[in-house]
Amino acid sequence: MSNERIRAPKKYLLLRLWRYLNRYYFLIMIGVALMLLSNVLALFGPKLSGMAIDAIGIRAGGVDFEKVFYYVGWMIGFYVLSAFFAYLLSLLTISLTKKVIYQMRKDVFENLSKLPVAFFDQYQTGDIISIITYDIDTVNQSLSNDFLQIMQSIVTVLFSLVMMLTIAPVMVLIFVATIPVSVLLTKFITSHSRPLYRVRSKKLGELNGFVEEMLNGQKTTRAYGREEQVIETFDRKNKEAVEANTRAEYYGTLSGPCVNFMNNTSLALISVFGSLLYLQGGIGIGDISSFVQYSRKFSGPINETANIIGELQSAFAAAERVFKLMDELPEKADDEKARILQEVYGEAIFRDVSFGYSKERQILRDFNLQAKAGQQIAIVGPTGAGKTTIINLLMRFYDVDAGCILLDGEDTYQIKRDSLRGAYTMVLQDAWLFHGTIYDNLAYGRENITMEEVERAAKAAKICSYIEKLPEGFQTMLSDNGVHISKGQRQLLTIARAMLSDARMLILDEATSNVDTRTEMQIQEAMRSLMKDKTCFVIAHRLSTIRGADLIVVIQDGRIAEQGTHTELMEKRGLYYQMYDAQFESAGA
Repeated sequence: MSNERIRAPKKYLLLRLWRYLNRYYFLIMIGVALMLLSNVLALFGPKLSGMAIDAIGIRAGGVDFEKVFYYVGWMIGFYVLSAFFAYLLSLLTISLTKKVIYQMRKDVFENLSKLPVAFFDQYQTGDIISIITYDIDTVNQSLSNDFLQIMQSIVTVLFSLVMMLTIAPVMVLIFVATIPVSVLLTKFITSHSRPLYRVRSKKLGELNGFVEEMLNGQKTTRAYGREEQVIETFDRKNKEAVEANTRAEYYGTLSGPCVNFMNNTSLALISVFGSLLYLQGGIGIGDISSFVQYSRKFSGPINETANIIGELQSAFAAAERVFKLMDELPEKADDEKARILQEVYGEAIFRDVSFGYSKERQILRDFNLQAKAGQQIAIVGPTGAGKTTIINLLMRFYDVDAGCILLDGEDTYQIKRDSLRGAYTMVLQDAWLFHGTIYDNLAYGRENITMEEVERAAKAAKICSYIEKLPEGFQTMLSDNGVHISKGQRQLLTIARAMLSDARMLILDEATSNVDTRTEMQIQEAMRSLMKDKTCFVIAHRLSTIRGADLIVVIQDGRIAEQGTHTELMEKRGLYYQMYDAQFESAGA
């Protein structure tokens, strides 16, 4: 989204926010009706109060208590009914807020699930979480409450104005001088406060991103003794966030006191001119009392609206971030003629593929590779050579800049993306587990799977004996990403999960890097039978684990430096030989 579009905002943002409220049009209409009933009933109070005051002096001999109690009774009845309708309005507002928050978070998260991997490579997780939680809460708190509050203020101002005109039209002229001043003050303050609320949201997102990053890397921080530096950085970001919040709130809250000052000035002028009119016999004591009360109700909403406008600046700044996230472009849509894979044979071909994560730096250049069905292809090379990039392109996490990738002879752009990814199973170096039972984590990729199948896969992955020793076995709950079990055990669980997949193609990215050599050999033996008749892409740094691969591809500077079997490459005494020899010299040392 362009900055111009983000800052076009008031009409644009209000329109988009209204679309969320408009989904619950019926509830809004009920809310408006309750608001009208509550306000109009309450607004009759000052008139009845004035009439009761006038009843005190009707008879020279004393107070006409019958009329006083009559008007007071009606006044109490109106106020009770007004409070009841206000209570119902509060319940409805809570319900409306809940529905809007749910829908907005749902829309944001659904769009997140459609975004390309490149988006998540560019933005901090903590900043995204801040938008989904804090910013959406800020928007909806203002959206539901302030919307009805503004409507309530409009009704109150108009009704009070009409009543004041019926009581003493001449005194209404006082507001001709004070109201424009209040409006100009409010406009001036809000024009300066809104950019500050935008900065506040940005700084809070940066702080959340830093906290999330440091919590994930706390072991590394302690291992390198960087606690003091992390605390210093946190203090700086925390200070920036607090200062941004203070500046925004300072200017945002100025409008309330300024407008309140003008309202008090109006009240003082009303008291002076009302007294003069009373002395001239142009108005009664009861009417003066009613006029003063209506003047407060007239100017009070204006003061409240000034405060609401300050809150709206915060809501607009938050809404900009929310809608910017909603408007992030999803992955490129599948071609109209793209088909769903019915059967996968397993042949993958890279044909003259060029790709770079940015235009300035190419990773792969005129890359060609053929993986025959059922082959085990090992991809090795120096760090940064482009090994993981090949996997990203196979799965269409990124799109190639030039050339094409074929699956079973068909361009992957002619295959629906979900169907293409369903043809692969992945085991990555960073083992991902979610909060749930071990069984749920293992059965994640398949539906209607039996316990026997899960146990069989766990045994093949050499993790079953560990699971059975746990008090609740396969029903043991794993915390977030399985942090209370070792990295090796987490990786074994993800390998077992991959073994349960029916996919014809397998991707192993350093899948055994966190297990000991003996367990690795056992897993390799178990996986050989499971990889039978499957096309497998294996990225490995331990070259000893891929000696049995059908084809070893050595990548250097985005191109294939050499390829062949382990024996063939060792005989060539090229780059692979040097890498293999260096590893075994290190192991010997």
